[in-house]
Amino acid sequence: MGLNKSASTFQLTGFPGMEKAHHWILIPLLVAYISILLGNGTLLFLIRNDHNLHEPMYYFLAMLAATDLGVTLTTMPTVLGVLWLDHREIGHGACFSQAYFIHTLSVMESGVLLAMAYDRFIAIHNPLRYTSILTNTQVMKIGVGVLTRAGLSIMPIVVRLHWFPYCRSHVLSHAFCLHQDVIKLACVDITFNHLYPVVVLFAMVLLDFLIMFFSYILILKTVMGIGSGEERAKALNTCVSHICCILVFYVTVVCLTFIHRFGKHVPHVVHITMSYIYFLFPPFMNPFIYSIKTKQIQSGILRLFSLPHSRA
Repeated sequence: MGLNKSASTFQLTGFPGMEKAHHWILIPLLVAYISILLGNGTLLFLIRNDHNLHEPMYYFLAMLAATDLGVTLTTMPTVLGVLWLDHREIGHGACFSQAYFIHTLSVMESGVLLAMAYDRFIAIHNPLRYTSILTNTQVMKIGVGVLTRAGLSIMPIVVRLHWFPYCRSHVLSHAFCLHQDVIKLACVDITFNHLYPVVVLFAMVLLDFLIMFFSYILILKTVMGIGSGEERAKALNTCVSHICCILVFYVTVVCLTFIHRFGKHVPHVVHITMSYIYFLFPPFMNPFIYSIKTKQIQSGILRLFSLPHSRA
């Protein structure tokens, strides 16, 4: 009788104590959501339709944009429901599914950034064999590998959520479902669900970062061996956008981790705000970073918007 049969739903939470301001808080969030959808949607459209962007580097960028869109589309419905319509109820199945996709896509983002580092390493370390090593088939295999790794790594903890009895308050602390939020409401031993995410964080996300760091040491070593200063600058410039995306992603990961682990006395609204920054800042920034720093993307955008005039 551990399971409270009357409560087959969870209650999502916006910003506690600030309910009257929810509609105002929604405005910047809506702007961020629309910018993310437009920015990443434009990148995907360009890469799909512009033959100048049919290269491994841009295929990996498309994977990053698709992942960012996935995160946004996964969190957006419940956030809008809570803040705009005050619709707080969510069924267990829908909640667990949302948590699965949120955490899978977070691990996937790390994997895509690692794949992009591999792409830059091959392009600079072995430029003559770049297209023969990173064929379309190889890029597809890497993409499937990244997706499979992320999906399978998160599955064990989310599957267990379906088995747990929930007999506590049933009130979650965010406007979307997170695994670490849900397990606090379970009335059974959750040791595995506490420890496993830490293992995933260290075995995958941290390992991905270390491999990326090591790959850039090798890239720097290769670039320093190039005779021409102009060629060195050109080679490094192709890596700037990717490095910025890595920093944006991992800085938000580190900040969120520190807030959750060591911020017990920090106001709860700071925890909530940091979660929104974690899920919105990288998808918001990545299209801007690549649009500003990559000439081919800039040219593609110009061609896209000048197309109607050229036909006239």
